Amino acid sequence: MSFGSSKIEPSIRLRRAIHAGDALLVKRILKSHPSLLHNPDISPAGLSNSNLHLAASLGHKEVCQVLLDAGHEDPCPALNEHHQTALMLASGAGHTEVVHLLCEHDAACILRRDIRGRDAVMEASVGGHDTILQLLLTYVPGGPYEAVQRADIEGNTALHYASGNGNLLGLRTLLAAGADVERRNVWNWTPAAYSATVQAEVYLKGLVSEVGRLQQLQQLQLQQQQQQQQQQQKQQQKQKRKKEADVGKKMAIGTVRIVREVSDEDERYEI
Repeated sequence: MSFGSSKIEPSIRLRRAIHAGDALLVKRILKSHPSLLHNPDISPAGLSNSNLHLAASLGHKEVCQVLLDAGHEDPCPALNEHHQTALMLASGAGHTEVVHLLCEHDAACILRRDIRGRDAVMEASVGGHDTILQLLLTYVPGGPYEAVQRADIEGNTALHYASGNGNLLGLRTLLAAGADVERRNVWNWTPAAYSATVQAEVYLKGLVSEVGRLQQLQQLQLQQQQQQQQQQQKQQQKQKRKKEADVGKKMAIGTVRIVREVSDEDERYEI
């Protein structure tokens, strides 16, 4: 019986190597078959996920590095049928090292949206991965405040998703970044209305109160700083005027002396 005809296709071997996390084997197969760099999954449930989609979703950092070095994301990130990036899949699955790697490679990818309008920050909020959420908000172009204001096509923000999944640490991170707790989606629901548990709702309301107190404290401190600056400016102006007055007095005294000297000379000359 001949087994020559049952030889495994290189595309399948490559995917098996990715599943196994064998970065060296992936590198060797790509060297022999460079056309398989993206190798979209054409199976019914594959969503045309590329090699990097698969490696990122499994959390294989070394394989992801091999694919990035080979130019997988050049000139732009690969998208599957749902327009998801590898970063979105890694963020949703909770693979911190892969997310860090992809953010270092292309931070602008954080802002990409899928067909539902979701980005990587929202995916991390859905999955309840606070460490990844902090990473994304650190790297996101434009800063964390702008990132947490973004909403999907239904008006849901990352805070809606964090609340809906009971992600307590995520709630704190998002509120600290400036997320709007009163933001309503197209169904007119706020994040608190989606709280997965009573505990999450109470926790969110407690955080909102805490954030309000901190904001008031910051405003008070800012007012005190402004008052101190104004007082310092007044003191500096007062000292400046005093110096100018002292200089004026000295000049006036000098002028009188000159006049007296002239008067003495005139008197001596008359004698």
